[in-house]
Amino acid sequence: MQKLMLLGDEAIAQAAIDAGLSGMYAYPGTPSTEIMEYVQGSRLAAENDIHRLWSANEKTAIEAAIGMSYAGKRAMVAMKHVGLNVAADGFINVAMTGVNGGLVVVVADDPSMHSSQNEQDSRFYGKFAMVPVFEPSNQQEAYDMIFEAFDLSERYRVPVLYRITTRLAHSRSAVARKEPLKQNEMKLPGDPRQFILLPAIARKKYKGLLRIYDAIANDSVFAGKNIFIDGKKRSLGIITSGIAYNYLMENFAGTGPDFPILKVTRYPINENQLRKITDTCDKILVIEEGYPVIEELLKGYPSTDRVVMGRLDGTLPRDGELNPNIIAKALGLNDLYGSDIPSIVRSRPPSLCKGCGHADVYNALNEVMKEYGPGKVFSDIGCYTLGALPPYNAINSCVEMGASITMAVGAADAGLFPSIAVIGDSTFTHSGMTGLLDAVIKNSPVTVIISDNSTTGMTGGQASHATDRLEPICKGLGVPEEHIVVINPLRKYHEENVEHLRREIAFRGVSVIIARRECIQTASKRKRKESGR
Repeated sequence: MQKLMLLGDEAIAQAAIDAGLSGMYAYPGTPSTEIMEYVQGSRLAAENDIHRLWSANEKTAIEAAIGMSYAGKRAMVAMKHVGLNVAADGFINVAMTGVNGGLVVVVADDPSMHSSQNEQDSRFYGKFAMVPVFEPSNQQEAYDMIFEAFDLSERYRVPVLYRITTRLAHSRSAVARKEPLKQNEMKLPGDPRQFILLPAIARKKYKGLLRIYDAIANDSVFAGKNIFIDGKKRSLGIITSGIAYNYLMENFAGTGPDFPILKVTRYPINENQLRKITDTCDKILVIEEGYPVIEELLKGYPSTDRVVMGRLDGTLPRDGELNPNIIAKALGLNDLYGSDIPSIVRSRPPSLCKGCGHADVYNALNEVMKEYGPGKVFSDIGCYTLGALPPYNAINSCVEMGASITMAVGAADAGLFPSIAVIGDSTFTHSGMTGLLDAVIKNSPVTVIISDNSTTGMTGGQASHATDRLEPICKGLGVPEEHIVVINPLRKYHEENVEHLRREIAFRGVSVIIARRECIQTASKRKRKESGR
């Protein structure tokens, strides 16, 4: 088959298409977004009628993928690491029910928090749910392992967690394709009670899951994919995984290291494989991107009396991305790359685009809030989060998707007035609607500003589930129609918008202000497309 130059995300997407995928489910989130976008843009996916529409959030995405699997077909769901928190209920419980068609859950972790609010390591979720985890180290592995992940999922009838990190997701390399497979025929579960987790059934399912997890760990084919590379020197042994293996090998171009290495690409790790290196080397260095998952595993073995080094003992930094320089220093090698940033490179904080509607929202809001003082505006995750920075300094929180409204409700419960939430249109339909329902039920004195740019702007302009639906949603949730106000966030309407905000913020009940103006970036793209340029 042909070779393609692909991002890691794209290699995963192409592999899923070639592996007989029937349904792709996702919510945009860097660094995972390009997986769904590639499937959506694929001619082969279109010809094979692969379902590939964005979901409202990661929870609905994984639940729909479970439904596709229930019908016997192969499904993949993709999200960033914090999205797995949203999807966790379905993810953990489908490990209990098991799958019918293959189900692969791709999670892109973001060490160093390039576009995220934490550094969490999704491998912990795999261990917690007791499902196998795949972790490729390059684009070709990322492609090949999708086939293996679907096969393992169907052989053991369990979901598979497929973990990547930012550098693999967004770096590009040549990938050799395999011969495409046909999609599964629809086939309902043989056991009509397989997906019913009533307690009496769930207890049996849990016992079965424990047996399956042990069987996977001892599966010789599965375990054999973790590669042991022998070396002459035994003073040090290295266990590494994923992209960190590449960082290690960059320090040994041409010759390779002269000490033993265990390259981990699959979890659970067979204990005998670990002992092959821990029992024969004086010290063990664990090099892994993210949390000290393998390192803690080794320290948990009472029979392992070797010195184990890594992120926990300070040999490697406890936080942030690894790189070849950090590995070189840990090994006592010369720093070939250097870590000093050239003086010509200056930090450039992100800012709202010129002409962005969010800016006009904040300018109007700030004028009204001069009357009330600071500390009363809760915000959410999106481009508008940049309102925390100068020149706006307009918001006081950004915790997680949807938290703006419910934090505003809680602060109002504590007596804060006014209590204001700023949320984007896509984030509102992702996880803000339930918070607004709470506000309506309590008749909380909160003002919700939905800054509607008719797209999922922060991740590149994907379609928003909220487009043309916000007013009926808010009305259906019970917001009084007279307190659902639509404004146009343009400079020429500034005074008018200030008055709307002033009136609704003063109202001692639930009010919603929809500040609607198309994203300046998507508007520009649309106009170029319409003009044929």
